[in-house]
Order: sequence, then C-alpha cells, then structure tokens
Amino acid sequence: MKISDQIIDLFEQRGNGAYFGESISETEHALQAAFFAQQESAPKHLVVAALLHDVGHLLHNQGENIADLGIDAEHEEVGERWLAQFFGPEVSEPVKLHVAAKRYLCATRPEYLAALSPTSTRSLQLQGGPMSPVEQLAFERNPHFQEALRLRLWDDRAKIVGLSVPALRHYTDLLNEAACQQLLNQQ
Repeated sequence: MKISDQIIDLFEQRGNGAYFGESISETEHALQAAFFAQQESAPKHLVVAALLHDVGHLLHNQGENIADLGIDAEHEEVGERWLAQFFGPEVSEPVKLHVAAKRYLCATRPEYLAALSPTSTRSLQLQGGPMSPVEQLAFERNPHFQEALRLRLWDDRAKIVGLSVPALRHYTDLLNEAACQQLLNQQ
C-alpha cells in the first residue's frame, strides 16, 4: 500500500471528528494548513508537513477533550515518530517542532499570545507555556526553526468554517513523491 493510501485511510477513519474546540474537523484543519502552505509557494516537503502536522492526534485517537482533562498527548512527538518511517526530516522535524514553535511565538510576540484561542491557551499550559530565553536560543539553533514557525502560522490560520480547499486526493502524488525522495536519500 502506498503511503498516500495509508494517510487517506487514516484521515477517512479518524479525521472527521471535531478539531479540538473548533468548528471544523481534523481533516478540514489539515487540508486548510496545506492549502495555506501552497498559497505561500512553500516547498513541497513543507506542504506535506503542513498537511500532516497533526497526524499524531489521529494516531493516538484520544479524543478532542484531552486538553480539558489536563493531558498533553504529545501529538507532535507521536506524529514525528510515525512520519519518520516514511519521510525525511524535512517533513518530520517541522511536525515535531510545531508545538515548540507555538511556545516560541508566545514568548517572543505578545500579540501572538493574546490572539490564541481558549483551546490553544489551555494546551499551551500543558505543553510547557511560553519558552524561557534559554529555550528560545536553543530553538533558534535548530535547522528546522524557520520552517516550524511557518508551519505554526498556517496551523493557527487553518480553522475557517466552510473554506473551500482541495481534497485529500489532491495531495496523493505529493505524498508519494516525498516518501520516494526519502527512499532515494537512504540509498
């Protein structure tokens, strides 16, 4: 089975639930993030990362009220580990870092912190709160720092009810191409 088929199956089976306190589904959120990445002419690998940034939510399947229960399911870690089986770090690392990017932006941009939705504010506390200055410096040294910030901003925008975007199958070739690139890099 191609990776695109596995991903589409995963979204079809588990992506129709509400996206954590928002009025859209997990699938709609993912598609909107990828759409915004394409609108900004992001590299293909970053479009894939945008599409799959919350795949960890689908994999852990713990429900949309997990933050209300005081639990951080570390979906970014779950997603990164799963994605690293199929894609290179150019895809998996921005996914792993998109929560850290939120913490960074909250620490460095007061207007960003003030604009967080109530759900994002609750999850921020579970994720460690805004970064300390030492954490900020370490994050800035990560080679995927800038891509993680871009991904985070698309993630934040991807909550628009009724936005018309391409369907999952639109990304079939892109997903398979990114996975093939990883196989070539391993040889």
